[in-house]
Amino acid sequence: MSGIDLDDFSDLIERPDGKVRRAAEERRARLTVPQGALGRLDALGEWLSAARSAVPAAPVRQPRVVLFAGDHGVAAAGVSRRPAGGAAALVRAVLDGTAPVAVLARAQDVPVRVVDVALDCDPAGMPAEVTRHRVRRSSGRIDREDALTVEEAEAAVRAGMAVADEEADAGTDLVVLGDVSVGGTTAAGTLVAALCGVDASVVTGRGGEPIDDLTWMRKCAAIRDALRRARPVLGDQLALLAAVGGADLAATTGFLLQCAVRRTPVILDGVVSAACALVAQRAAFRAPDWWLAGHASGEPAQAKALDRMALEPLLDQGVRVGEGVGALLSLPLVRAAASLTGELPERAEGTGAADAEE
Repeated sequence: MSGIDLDDFSDLIERPDGKVRRAAEERRARLTVPQGALGRLDALGEWLSAARSAVPAAPVRQPRVVLFAGDHGVAAAGVSRRPAGGAAALVRAVLDGTAPVAVLARAQDVPVRVVDVALDCDPAGMPAEVTRHRVRRSSGRIDREDALTVEEAEAAVRAGMAVADEEADAGTDLVVLGDVSVGGTTAAGTLVAALCGVDASVVTGRGGEPIDDLTWMRKCAAIRDALRRARPVLGDQLALLAAVGGADLAATTGFLLQCAVRRTPVILDGVVSAACALVAQRAAFRAPDWWLAGHASGEPAQAKALDRMALEPLLDQGVRVGEGVGALLSLPLVRAAASLTGELPERAEGTGAADAEE
């Protein structure tokens, strides 16, 4: 297997069609509803038109939730309220239909796909379709050692790329992206701190299950220690993912990049997907044009990453649970924008905007 250079994606990824977006903007100006009356739904509809090369925007008919799952050795440092190696139980709740994301997906008739990249469990205990992209069992403890070897990081990126291709080939027209992990927010915070050049305290949040002050201090210290090994490899995104990311984060990064190559729009969820998106942006600066920020999770590292990518969250409902829940909650808004841009009538010829407002 030849080595992969993430910087090569910069030549492979194009922006959504600018001509189509301008045509969508012109059509919006002709609609009976006054411009500005629909708020951000206007821009969202125009983005959908450009991303899907259609005016008006085509309805979102085949969305899918894709969750990358993995455990992180840094959880053993006491950085989370969840037990180290506990991501497998979270995955089983998704598969059983009892997790929040499963409940919401069922209500919206959206299929959910879980991809085990590094769960700390026997793969025989999971369905084969969940484990077939597994790279390793858990990721290394990043405050003391690298999360992965460079070879494992490459394998994880390629796994994410393969999942993106599978979804595009299956006709998925919008991905709702999330993660299922224990310790993942610590790795994500480290990536964001390294890429944004800030201290650990700036990116250390309280996690999906809010942690107490002592746990927060342990988490901050773990990110601080991991940053010592992250900074020397900042110029190499694959090496950075190997040093302080993890298999699930590397796979998510590869997935985001390949989705942009395949022109598949993605709704980002919380801090983990935002951190991976920031890594992907460093490799391919046009890639963020294919993504939406589904919601604000309250994690400072997510806010920092989204600000760097100029992505504004669609929702802010204080949802902290992760697992794609916040991104999935924003899906009806995206579908509403597609419906409005596609079904609202245009003004009769010769009728001005002022007439339409009366």
